[in-house]
Parts: sequence; C-alpha cells; structure tokens
Amino acid sequence: MAEDKRIYLIGLTLLKGIGDILARQLLCYFGDEAEGIFHAKKQTLEKAPGIGALKANAILQSKTEALRGAEKELSFIEKKKLRLYTIADADYPARLRECPDAPIVFYFTGNADLNAPHVLSIVGTRNATDYGVKLTTLLLKELSAMFPDLLVVSGLAYGIDICAHRSALKFGLPTVGVLAHGLDRIYPSPHRRTAVEMLERGGLLTDFVCGTAPDRENFLRRNRLIAGLAEATIVAESAEKGGALITADIAFSYGREVYAFPGRVDDVYSGGCNRLIQKNKAGLITSAADLVQALNWDLKDKAHTAPRQSRIVFEKERPKSPVLDILAEKGTLQVNDLSLLLDMPVHQLSPVLFELELAGHIKVLPGGLYKLNF
Repeated sequence: MAEDKRIYLIGLTLLKGIGDILARQLLCYFGDEAEGIFHAKKQTLEKAPGIGALKANAILQSKTEALRGAEKELSFIEKKKLRLYTIADADYPARLRECPDAPIVFYFTGNADLNAPHVLSIVGTRNATDYGVKLTTLLLKELSAMFPDLLVVSGLAYGIDICAHRSALKFGLPTVGVLAHGLDRIYPSPHRRTAVEMLERGGLLTDFVCGTAPDRENFLRRNRLIAGLAEATIVAESAEKGGALITADIAFSYGREVYAFPGRVDDVYSGGCNRLIQKNKAGLITSAADLVQALNWDLKDKAHTAPRQSRIVFEKERPKSPVLDILAEKGTLQVNDLSLLLDMPVHQLSPVLFELELAGHIKVLPGGLYKLNF
C-alpha cells in the first residue's frame, strides 16, 4: 500500500498541466490522498480549486502515462537506493515546505541534514572572476570556523556554484547540489568528481525524474529549490541578467533574506549584485562577520533591523503585460496571489516580475508585495 501511495504522488507530478501549486491544492482537496485524484471522475475534478473542465480533461487523458512514468521512477529510486521525500514526510525540509510552489516530491542522494540549523544558498555568475572566487572561498572559510555544520546549497553549475561546492568541501562543510535534471546523470560532466565527493558530505537533490535532460527551462525551475531550502541566499557575483538574480528574486518573494557582495560600478559581473543592493532586494555584505551579524546567528534574541536603502524610480510608459493589467485592476498584490491569478508558477513568474521591476514598471514592497510604479 505504501508503494502505491508513492506511485500516485510521483504520478501527480507527471500529470499534464498540473504544476506545484495546483498539485498541492489537489492534495488538499482530496484529503492528502493522491490516489483519489487518479480515480476521480471528471465532475469531481472540475470542482477542485483551480482545475475546471480543461485541466480535468488533461488529467484524465494523461493519468495512465503519468502512472507508468511513476512506476519507472520508483523502480529507478529503489535500484539506485535514492531517498524519495514527499510533502507529507515529517523530515521534509521545513523551510522548503513553507514555499507555495514547493515540490510534493523530490529525490535525494547523500547524507546531508536538509533541516540543518543553518542553511545558506550561494549563487552567482557562470563566468566567475578572481574577485568572485576569492570572496566565495573566503566567506566559506570564515563561516566554517564559526559554524562547522553549516549546509551550503548551490546548483553545481560552472563559476560561483562549483566554487561554493568545492570550497565547502575544502573547509569541511556539507554541501548539496540542486540539479536541473534527473539523478541518472551529472551535468556538467566536468563536475562529476566533485559531485561524487559531495555524496560523502552533502548530496545531490532534484525534483526531476530520471531521463529528464538539462534543458534551459529546467534551470529556471530548479532555482526555486535553491532559494527555498535556505534561510538566506548569497549572490557572490553576477551580471545584470542571469540565473543568480532569478534565484535571488525568488528568495525575496519567499520572504527570505538575500545578501550580495558589492563590486566596482564598471565591473560587468558585479552589476547584478550592485543592482540588487540598490533595489533593496539584497543586503550588502563584505565578510562572513557581516553575514552572521545580519542574520543574528550570534544574537538569537534580537530581530534583524538592517536599514533599507532609498530607491530611485524613473517614469516609464506602461507596456502591455498581464501582470501590469492585474496590478492595475487589483492594486497591491503578494507574489503568491499574482501566481494564482495568472495561473503561473512562482518560479516562472519571478523572472517576469524582475524584468518589470528593472524596467521601472512595478515597485516591490516589503513582504514580497508588488504594485504599479506609475
């Protein structure tokens, strides 16, 4: 029976047109019994929040294939001795569970404590400079002396990601790589040796089934896990566009702390960090001591009161955008409300919001609230 429940939970993630938010809503509607979703009639499915006739048809048409895929994935999990986390598990990462688009299942191999007292995500450009590498390495060296059980999360990509993983290993910290594909491969392949080392102290994590290729859109989706697993996200070095900024924006939308190292104004790969700080989406840090003080890790009884910097806003002609249309109609909205109204997962919506903010069309308020900026 337990095996059946796992198959249905995995199958729920493979249904056509059902993302993370709708999957959790369906589970709630069916009393946390995924099996009921697959046995429900169309009329019952249509009544579930956010479903309706079109999505009910999609579920009915794709459920057989989804269950076949789930059986294949469960066989792979058992053969490779992977850990399957479900949203109902007591040890499901508590920080991740708080996120509205947290996966109902994900797959893990390794020995890391995903509920460690302190978890940091460190992200940045794939074109890391000596400056970014030095900052990342020194940060983890200093943190390892103060918090030897600190869990470091990143994406195993080139640049800052792999520097964070390798520095964590060098200084004895556990580190987890969040993958944009299934656990049947390692991408990029030059990082395979590091990935193997991480299995001894840390691990590899993904919500993609085996056979999933590392396509571009998968990297955008996995960024929500990097942001959601940690209590804070550090952007070590980034240009004004890139996956690191998307991860930072998602973390901000979750109400998590975001910090960035500043750089010279004419350095291309510090432009993104400087902009995050300018936009009050990241606190400025220059060392591990700054970070520890900002997070109050050494002052548990005091609230974090880091001052917000002022904004400079430029008037812009309003472009055509569903996001702007909804904000014009509804006023100030939280990112989760926007996600539901647009029927768009947070990890897809966040890049859109970030671009609109950079262009000066929307304004971000504390708590992940968005409003028009004109």
